Amino acid sequence: MTTPAYPPKPVPGDRVAVISPSSGLPGLLPLPYELGLERLRKDFGLEPVEYPATRKLGSTPQERADDIHAAFADPTVRAVFASIGGDDQITVLPLLDDELLRANPKPFFGYSDNTNLLVHLWNAGIVGYHGATVMCELGRPGAMDPLTADSLRAALFTSGPYELRPASRFREVDLPWEAPESFLAEPPTEPGSGWTWIRPDEVVEGRSWGGNLEILSWLLMADRGIARDPSVYDGCVLFLETSEDMPRADDVFWILRALGERGLLRRFGALLMGRPKAWSFRQPLEPEARLDYAREQREAVLRAVDAYAPDMTVVLDVDLGHTDPQVVIPYGGTVRVDGPARRITVTY
Repeated sequence: MTTPAYPPKPVPGDRVAVISPSSGLPGLLPLPYELGLERLRKDFGLEPVEYPATRKLGSTPQERADDIHAAFADPTVRAVFASIGGDDQITVLPLLDDELLRANPKPFFGYSDNTNLLVHLWNAGIVGYHGATVMCELGRPGAMDPLTADSLRAALFTSGPYELRPASRFREVDLPWEAPESFLAEPPTEPGSGWTWIRPDEVVEGRSWGGNLEILSWLLMADRGIARDPSVYDGCVLFLETSEDMPRADDVFWILRALGERGLLRRFGALLMGRPKAWSFRQPLEPEARLDYAREQREAVLRAVDAYAPDMTVVLDVDLGHTDPQVVIPYGGTVRVDGPARRITVTY
């Protein structure tokens, strides 16, 4: 495999594609989607371009693959945004034209189910960007969180090092997207807990790989996208996060154990673990139960790492997943984890 290369960046005034490689939720919940499009225009100076399946519920894998191809092949489009995630993007991967993608590399922004496409682009030699979907981050009620907006702006328009910092406040309780009043005021947040460093004795620098843990488990089961030769990931920095599906601590451990048994975990020099998402409309946990859920997940992560990669540096509660704010991680880009200085720097 070739080392992923950074694609050219857009500049204000450029056209950017907005596609739905997973779910066509913009067609069902237009309020956060339209707000996200407006912010792309007004706050970032970009002109969003929609495709046939962007707002189509129940689109076929082929229709979504066609939109991906059209977005990457259009020479007037300079970046590609996912509207949101979903749960079946894995069915799109076999339909993708890798030669077309390699011939037209562009920054792609998405996370959650979009881990599928990020893994695929990594394998095709293209750096992607984990984070910043139109509906979730750009369509945030009230205003974009400044930490999210600053990270996205740097990832979109600049090339070079960018130091991450912990969120002073965060949010994991969502507001109903179908209710207009949800978008009238700043959502409530709570104090952040900072990062927790485990074995911060070394400086680790390497290309990033990872994404949503549940999606990676599906790729493992389908034997798709993840290299059979684990040495491909030697020296890389692993980053992981879990979704609003809120997998049990045992499930998190079992997935990581499978990565360990496959010989993958020990290949990475460091792990950045996203802050656990501990609330959803299906599991609206009370504050104490949310703390318990997050603690149990952290313990499961450390139990797996201690078993399979006992020398690995681990940083817990990095704001890179399904909680708000969210920093963008260059997928396949360089990440520097400076344990002694307690600093994380990504290269956009």
